[in-house]
Amino acid sequence: MAETSPEQPPPSPAPRRVRRWWILLGIALVAVLGVFLLRRGKGSAGQQAGGQGAQARAVPVGVSAAEKRDVPIWVEGLGNVTSLATVTIRPRVSGQILSVAFQEGGRVRTGDLLVQLDPRPFKIALEQAEATTARDAATLKNAQRDLARYKDLSAQKLIAQQQYDQQLATVDQARATVALDQAAVDNARLNLQFSSVTSPIDGIAGVRQVDVGNLVSPTDANGIVVLTQMDPIAVLFTLPQDDLPRVAEASSKGPLTVEAWDRGGLTKLGTGKLTVIDNQVNAGTATIRLKAEFPNPDLRLWPSLFVKARMQLQTREGVVVVPTPAIQRGPNGVFVYVVNPDSTVAVRNVQVDTIQGPLAIVTQGVQPGDRVVVDGQNQLRAGAKVDPRPVAPQGAPTEQQRPVVPPQAERAQPDAHGQRAPQPLQAPQRRQARQGQEQAPPREASVQ
Repeated sequence: MAETSPEQPPPSPAPRRVRRWWILLGIALVAVLGVFLLRRGKGSAGQQAGGQGAQARAVPVGVSAAEKRDVPIWVEGLGNVTSLATVTIRPRVSGQILSVAFQEGGRVRTGDLLVQLDPRPFKIALEQAEATTARDAATLKNAQRDLARYKDLSAQKLIAQQQYDQQLATVDQARATVALDQAAVDNARLNLQFSSVTSPIDGIAGVRQVDVGNLVSPTDANGIVVLTQMDPIAVLFTLPQDDLPRVAEASSKGPLTVEAWDRGGLTKLGTGKLTVIDNQVNAGTATIRLKAEFPNPDLRLWPSLFVKARMQLQTREGVVVVPTPAIQRGPNGVFVYVVNPDSTVAVRNVQVDTIQGPLAIVTQGVQPGDRVVVDGQNQLRAGAKVDPRPVAPQGAPTEQQRPVVPPQAERAQPDAHGQRAPQPLQAPQRRQARQGQEQAPPREASVQ
């Protein structure tokens, strides 16, 4: 009897389910990867299209044309108005004030009566001196008559020579006494004149220090009043020592014109001439002090007033100028953006000679009529499309700050893409006016 084999168990469904899950997981991963790649491709295409759109978009900028003109060269310094003469009025004799003849804050002229002291003591002293002089004059005449008689008697040998000599000495002594008396008369008459206190200068009277009825003397500390000369008047101002050679050279050719402006630089207060260049440089501040004299008939300049002094050194004739905000600096030196006829911009390296307020004198790089960008340079690159909008040119630089010279070009900081973007040399002039400040760009810039 054959043995029957035991019945085999049916295969387990677990491996089949595991394989199914792996297949589904692989399909899901492939689907996710496909969606990711699809979205990435669309994003890259969108960015590329956006970049092309940004490149095609015109950048609005302000432009102004380079021009040829005469430019005055000025230097500017800070200073204070000072009077050419300040006098503290004190009496030359002691006495009581009878009257005051001036108005506080009013104008006085040389010789005008200011204060009248009591003249009676001085009149009495004068009369005494005159009487003494008359008495001694009579004594002198009598001695002279005696001398004439003694001379005849001495010639006839009727008196001793010694007696004649003594009479001669008596006459000389009487003559000296009369001269001394006359000096006393002159002194008494002068004291009488000093009892009337008059003005030694033309000027403005200050606040009165004493009132009528007070006793005053030459030793009083405060005096009676302080007079200040106002016309003409002076301005003391300072300049950097680096400007001294140019100032000295210009001064040797003739008087230099100096203008005084208010502290904000908006209102001109007067025009004068340079009179003094100090004989030494202040080592602590590296500045030189100068003095200018101004006519001041309308009293616009007042002692101790803070002013800005601007002095014209020369006039540069027929030079090419561009607005100062157009000057930029970058890794390759000082440059400007020039607008081409097709409304694209090109980078031009320039040589800046002098910055004079709103204008920069350019010796090479641009020609009269070239349109340069004065606003919106931060968004530009070479070849960029622009929408040029004319900007009104700045006025002549007769009211601007002293000329300065641009420095060597500094390298710009790299931007987010690792490229060095050019940085502006100076903020637009209108922004400087709003801030009440003017930042002076450097003097010379070498183009690398």
